[in-house]
Amino acid sequence: MKRVMDSLRKREVMERLPVVKMEIDYELMTLFEAMEEQDKIQVRESKERLEQLRREWVHLIS
Repeated sequence: MKRVMDSLRKREVMERLPVVKMEIDYELMTLFEAMEEQDKIQVRESKERLEQLRREWVHLIS
């Protein structure tokens, strides 16, 4: 049973990692645009979202 659960967990991680990477890339583009436009509100929101994605990434790979 443990092997089945480990296998399912590994599959879930392998499917989620590329999605998280794409979300990080998108959010970095958004942050860059906000910095160019000096939109402080969007900069803060993008940084918060990037922090959430970073935590998720670390959780998935650990």
